[in-house]
Amino acid sequence: MFKSKSKNDAALPPSSVSIIGAGNIFSGDLECNGDLRIDGTVKGSIYSKAKVIIGQTGFIEGDIHCNEADITGSVTGNIFTKAALVLKENAVVNGDVHTVKLIIEPTASFNGKCVMGENNLQAKVDNNNTNFIEHAEKHFLLAGHAAV
Repeated sequence: MFKSKSKNDAALPPSSVSIIGAGNIFSGDLECNGDLRIDGTVKGSIYSKAKVIIGQTGFIEGDIHCNEADITGSVTGNIFTKAALVLKENAVVNGDVHTVKLIIEPTASFNGKCVMGENNLQAKVDNNNTNFIEHAEKHFLLAGHAAV
């Protein structure tokens, strides 16, 4: 009646969400495996293997590398997504975007250039010609995280 969990199932951590609340300031590169919500300020690049949400009071001064992103706040930097990027309500993005799918609501502001399509997975994110997934995984491994 009940299915027992294998040892591999028990070893996997549950999906998590990290939050930087309004009024908080984080300086430096930020790396996470799970979803990330930012309502405060981040001064540095973000590397996430999941979804990044920038709330209305969120401000990012740096690049974002993630699977997908929903932005309502402000970003000054380039955004690289493996899936969809959604610029909501009063979002302000000043930087270039590399994504598979881009959705911009009428009240959002986007100042930069956009590279779209499935070939976006090969987008260059630094001068060493490393694609962003390899770049993010390298950062995770250097930080002592296990490879996914």
